Amino acid sequence: MSDRSLAIADFLQQGHFADWHQTPLAGDASSRRYFRLTTASGQSAILMDADPATGQDVTAFLRIGAHLRVIGLCPPEILQQDSGAGLLIISDLGPVHIADWLGARPDDAGTLYTVAVDVLGVVMDHPPPSGLTIIDAEQAGAMLSPLFEHYCADHPDIAGITGALQEVWCEVAPESTTLALRDYHAENLIWRGDRRGTDLIGLLDFQDAVLAPPEYDLVSLLRDARRDTAPVLRRSVTRHYCNMTGRDADQVRAAMACIAVQRNLRIMGIFARLAAQQGKLRYLDLLPRVWGHVTEELQHPDLARLQAVVLKSIPAPEARLLQRLRQS
Repeated sequence: MSDRSLAIADFLQQGHFADWHQTPLAGDASSRRYFRLTTASGQSAILMDADPATGQDVTAFLRIGAHLRVIGLCPPEILQQDSGAGLLIISDLGPVHIADWLGARPDDAGTLYTVAVDVLGVVMDHPPPSGLTIIDAEQAGAMLSPLFEHYCADHPDIAGITGALQEVWCEVAPESTTLALRDYHAENLIWRGDRRGTDLIGLLDFQDAVLAPPEYDLVSLLRDARRDTAPVLRRSVTRHYCNMTGRDADQVRAAMACIAVQRNLRIMGIFARLAAQQGKLRYLDLLPRVWGHVTEELQHPDLARLQAVVLKSIPAPEARLLQRLRQS
């Protein structure tokens, strides 16, 4: 038994979970691991293994989760913790995330995504925690480094792309004051159909929360790397967001386009890095969708200069490039 397995066994012995059955759950893009703990009587909880030896730290998860509970939202409850060891037992919010639910019931998309936006409304209605990283124009440009290092290392116009992005970010998305959970997408939102209001959604994977423009998480939700969202759904949900917040629809659309290009260019670099460094080749299969998000959002007239430099310098994820990334 490895040292980590011994540490987990000791941690479970400290509470009443030692004899609970462990079932591995699908992980995310990080090195965190998750296990569902169950009993024969139907009780369940989740073990989070965030090994500090792999660079993980549960402090932010605990802090942001506490904030979300205070403002009336539904992150997991902390049932047992050893933060120094990177081990948590958290409440099980349920087995069905929005992506799973919609896989079987696609006609429910409008309802589920509308509730997801209502959750963002609650977040926006409360002051964010202090001390968070701020995604302003300068940081937005700096965050493209994985794209240049891992996806297109063959002399892209780094200065041109970064400069054009920062210029349009300053123009259309200057307010980096809203708490953004950052990975706010359908596989991180647990659907709990027996609840009401924003309790319908349980929140996961918020430890990388930042301060960002108000539309940041709306873009994360609607321009999902893992699933397609229909144009009519995006329009309907964006309209609901504008009605809820009172924000100007044209300004919202311009901000969303800029943020979507930045996020998805960064994601392309991260997915290439995951393939090269961790052998997670499945992420390469998502690159065509992510590139599609980029090229479609670049059509916004406020992004004309950014469009020109991105399309000139960044190659599309066509077969030859994908093959090279698989072999790198």
